[in-house]
Amino acid sequence: MIFGHINNTDAHHYPPAIARALDYLATHDLANMAAGRYQDSQTGWQVQVLDLHTAPHGDNYPEAHRRFIDVQYLVSGNELMGVATEKCEPTIHQPYDDERDIIFYQDAPHETLVLMQPGNFAVFFPQDIHRPNCALNAPEAIRKVVVKIPTADLAD
Repeated sequence: MIFGHINNTDAHHYPPAIARALDYLATHDLANMAAGRYQDSQTGWQVQVLDLHTAPHGDNYPEAHRRFIDVQYLVSGNELMGVATEKCEPTIHQPYDDERDIIFYQDAPHETLVLMQPGNFAVFFPQDIHRPNCALNAPEAIRKVVVKIPTADLAD
């Protein structure tokens, strides 16, 4: 997992694919883009612009992906994200969905909460179980953008 702020990045510190995703996030007017799914013309990566409402921690299930790396960027609002980076075998809530590249777990052992505020980004690799969309104090509207990087593109 990588956590940071878009205004405090240096492309030389990240693998090229992560640096490209951060450049995309820094150079697009994400606050005014319509919500929806886009395909980046330069990389072919999927970009999801999401308008969501956070929910209590227990209402969200931890998730993981196998074929994609998530670069999650908060445009507005506040969001808590749980992350478990320690190797574990959590109980499955919903089996792996190959089409959506997602598996949901009942819980995430040794989960750490990360506060996302506007400008923060988090990069989740396949081994990083994460629980997005958790409310800080009370549910609130958020806008986030998720760049989906195929794991094969990390080898660039």
